[in-house]
Amino acid sequence: MPRSAITLITDFGLADGHVGAMKGVMRAIAPYAELVDVSHHIPPQDIRHGAFVLLTSYPFWSPDTVHLVVVDPGVGTERRAVAVQTVQGTFVAPDNGVLSHVLANEVVTTAVALTDPQYWHHPVSPVFHGRDIFGPAAAHLASGAVLSDLGAPLDGSDLVTFSVPVPQYHSDGHITAHVQHIDRFGNCTTDVPGDALQASAAWQVQVRAQAIGGIRRTFAEVPAGSPLAFLDSTGFVAIAVRNGSAAQQMGLDIGDRIALWPSPGR
Repeated sequence: MPRSAITLITDFGLADGHVGAMKGVMRAIAPYAELVDVSHHIPPQDIRHGAFVLLTSYPFWSPDTVHLVVVDPGVGTERRAVAVQTVQGTFVAPDNGVLSHVLANEVVTTAVALTDPQYWHHPVSPVFHGRDIFGPAAAHLASGAVLSDLGAPLDGSDLVTFSVPVPQYHSDGHITAHVQHIDRFGNCTTDVPGDALQASAAWQVQVRAQAIGGIRRTFAEVPAGSPLAFLDSTGFVAIAVRNGSAAQQMGLDIGDRIALWPSPGR
């Protein structure tokens, strides 16, 4: 029997029974599928945060994986429930932008709206589509259903996306970066990919009026409590404070700008 893995990303938290109810419905449909918790601690209704967590996890899974993402502030409204297939995996989610990074990086081969009620759990709650629509769809796909079974076809270019942040490259050589994610440690990931820097040691980083030096390899290269720039595990330039929170200590938030300057003589 099919045994595809299903990864789960939600903003449900673990204090209530929402994750357990959704998994129970999925287990009844796909008893042999492996259900893998990526995160249930996406900040409530934070679509951009959920999209970034998905970006940092899905590339490491095999292409037969089903990725279920339920960050759904529009639950019960006219927003569509969708499933999207790419060569890197299949994604089940509300059509609200949570798949923006996936759609910016992957080619959609098939997309459908989850409109066929025979693939839902009944009765359908208007406020819990994770349990009653998204979870069942992911489970059916993991059990061998094909996307066209689940509902009406969609044009992949018609899916809702937000503008994925991109750095600005200036004629004098410097780069304006933007904070696109803040993790639980207060590390601030920017939108500058490490490969854009080429010789990374030859760059200087400035956060507002504070110069914090070049790109470091590890936190241990600076004293405790000191800020640093480094390439994080996602491959982007990030700002951190050793044994502290860059977001708190430096007052950084999503969208804030950071300047990277090539060192003299580079």
